[in-house]
Amino acid sequence: MTASVARVMNESFTVAADGSYAARLTTQAGTELWYPERWTLGGPEPYAVPLPVEQPEDADSGVLPLADGRVLIARRAQGRYSLALLYPSGPETGERRLGSVETDELRLLPPAPCGMRAFALAREQDGRTTGVWLVTDSSSRPPVRVAQLSGRCSGGAWLDREGRLLALDTAGPDGEGPTKTVAVDLGAGGEVSPLLEIAEDSDDRLLLADRDSGLLLVRSNAPGEERLGWGVLGSHRPVRFPEALHPKDTRLTPIAVQPGQTLLPERCGVALRVDAAIRMPPGPPGPGGGTWLAVWRPGLRELRHVASPPGWLTGHGMWTAEGELCVPYSTAHNPCGLARMRNPLPEEEALGAGSGAVAMSAAGRAPAGRETAVAAHPGSPPSPSPSSPPSASPSQRPGPAPGTPPRVAEPPEAPAPASSDVTALQHHDHGVPPSGLLGSMVHRRVSAGSEGSLGTMGETVPKPVPLQQAPLASGTA
Repeated sequence: MTASVARVMNESFTVAADGSYAARLTTQAGTELWYPERWTLGGPEPYAVPLPVEQPEDADSGVLPLADGRVLIARRAQGRYSLALLYPSGPETGERRLGSVETDELRLLPPAPCGMRAFALAREQDGRTTGVWLVTDSSSRPPVRVAQLSGRCSGGAWLDREGRLLALDTAGPDGEGPTKTVAVDLGAGGEVSPLLEIAEDSDDRLLLADRDSGLLLVRSNAPGEERLGWGVLGSHRPVRFPEALHPKDTRLTPIAVQPGQTLLPERCGVALRVDAAIRMPPGPPGPGGGTWLAVWRPGLRELRHVASPPGWLTGHGMWTAEGELCVPYSTAHNPCGLARMRNPLPEEEALGAGSGAVAMSAAGRAPAGRETAVAAHPGSPPSPSPSSPPSASPSQRPGPAPGTPPRVAEPPEAPAPASSDVTALQHHDHGVPPSGLLGSMVHRRVSAGSEGSLGTMGETVPKPVPLQQAPLASGTA
């Protein structure tokens, strides 16, 4: 199997909103005849059920599992995409056709939080707009467009538990111009409001959002080069770009965030895919030769590198609220496997790495510190601040686990403020009401499993204040 074909199979792996099922495209051994496969994850051991139909699927078909075990598939046809729900029916595969969307480009969005609705991004036929389509809501109605945005949209992250507020990255019709993240209110006719805009000419993308804690993982070139950073939805503090998330000659991509940490973003575990330009000995070669797993949270000073299991479905992983990292893999001897890593992060760790961030002054200068914190100020993006020298020798630091790539050691963080509770600073009322979505949405009452239209999902939601335009009080960075 070629690397390009294997990549399509890996990227097709998707987990249902409640973690009960997963789905992917795969092939029979020795063939290139593609078919969907459903994984059941709710029991003590995962198992797979093939869902082939009369004709093999195209390798670029999209698959998405629902919480009831059915699998949505989007198939490309001439000038349109046809959609259907697949499910086991004795020895055969049952199929319920849902209709089609007239487009040459369609991508299924991550599963909606309710588990029963599925949405897709489709480029409109005019080529200058992107539609958000509700492709199934567990009823028999055909796909319907619920929002339309100008330009080309990518990404996709849910900001609430009702599947009403969707974050998307937007650019010009042909992908030109700076990329910014907006919030789309699907319950208010697709109203669009800015969410992430660090600098006027920077490319700012939202990669992952955790609805419990408000933790956001972003990628931006506002610090002067493209870097991975983190912020908190509804916070007065700027996005931080810690050196731990910027190791030399590697690219980090967040793949999963630990749920259940309500209003405690600094305690959330984050799983990352590490792609290195050159494999770092003595680590074993990963699926891509220089690809492996790492874990981190805002309270850590450095990444914790983890050896990925053989056959890792690269770029995929799931956290439990209890801190267990589950990594899917598939080998010839075990085609449906889930490696469970209990507590890959230490229970007790000095928190406050995020608290070492420093806010930019109006002139765009920052004192020396361990992190770069970028606020919304016009002009040239600031450069990362220099790091302080290490305070511990390498012999005093724990070494990597046997058979794993070495850790990327980082200098110590700047002194933390008196309070080590990052969240207390982020959500403290500094003379102004907290901005953003988090505080305004936790008390909303919406029927998440309803089959009604999105327009009846509850009261009006306050529009999100852009993350980098929220008030920033002095002394809190």
